[in-house]
Amino acid sequence: MRRRVAIVTDDPGWHGAALGRAFKARRIDSQFVSLTNCRLDIANDGMPVRLAGFENELPAAVFVRGVPGGTLEQVILRLDLLHALRETGIPVYNDARAIERSVDKAMTSFLLRQRGLPTPPTWVSENISEARAIVLRETAAGHQVVSKPLFGSQGVGLIRVSGGEDVPPADSVSGVWYLQRYVGAKDSAGGWQDWRILVIGGRAVAAMTRHGRTWINNVAQGARCEAAPLDEPLVRLATDAVQALDMDYAGVDIIRDRDGRLQILEVNSIPAWKGLQGVCEKDIAQMMVDDLIARRLPVVRSLEAVC
Repeated sequence: MRRRVAIVTDDPGWHGAALGRAFKARRIDSQFVSLTNCRLDIANDGMPVRLAGFENELPAAVFVRGVPGGTLEQVILRLDLLHALRETGIPVYNDARAIERSVDKAMTSFLLRQRGLPTPPTWVSENISEARAIVLRETAAGHQVVSKPLFGSQGVGLIRVSGGEDVPPADSVSGVWYLQRYVGAKDSAGGWQDWRILVIGGRAVAAMTRHGRTWINNVAQGARCEAAPLDEPLVRLATDAVQALDMDYAGVDIIRDRDGRLQILEVNSIPAWKGLQGVCEKDIAQMMVDDLIARRLPVVRSLEAVC
């Protein structure tokens, strides 16, 4: 009997289709599942986690492609569902612990610093007076500061702050100021650039240079992608970062500062890879699915060998 996996997402799109094909290539059925349609059922001895489309049997594994936003209570419940699946023995790729570490930029920065990994100086506070004092101190030392949403992605909401009066108001940052020293080194042609390295199963498998139209180098903000070699310093930093956050797979953003030092900007536990796939000959979705099977579903792997 063929095994079934759940792909957790509210917007399957290009990425969902790529994952579906990759599972099908390994004779595993997949189904898209929205966490908004799932629940905990701990009133009896049956299945404590109820996933839409898996009413009679839990999936063999869960591939997390997206966790929808919502109220604090809704987001916590959706993460609780992923935690509960892991506790019942279902492989979750990436699991809720990894997502919590990376979706929260403050915790990502803290864990990277705790491991001694290079990342720009960062401050997080609920006090706007402290935020302004940090900006004034940084600008007096000749630095600029970037304000980022604590929970955010794809370069949305990033603001360069060059003075205390530029600190965004509380309602625009949900009452928490995440401030990071601006690293704005440019390439030899005078443009902005950084690197995205994809790590799967502890190995760096692909990399690209992102050339931004502005200082924000995200593909979603119009950056141009170019294949990059997996140079040893990039590989070492990316794999160390993913290990520090204990992830199955991740996209690691690295930039070179004005002094030539590599700095880790972000570690993404639910990275988009459409831009990277466009400059990479390897099938990225297939690599992730194969890693899930090899490390998390060894029984399925052995059955495939005799089919």
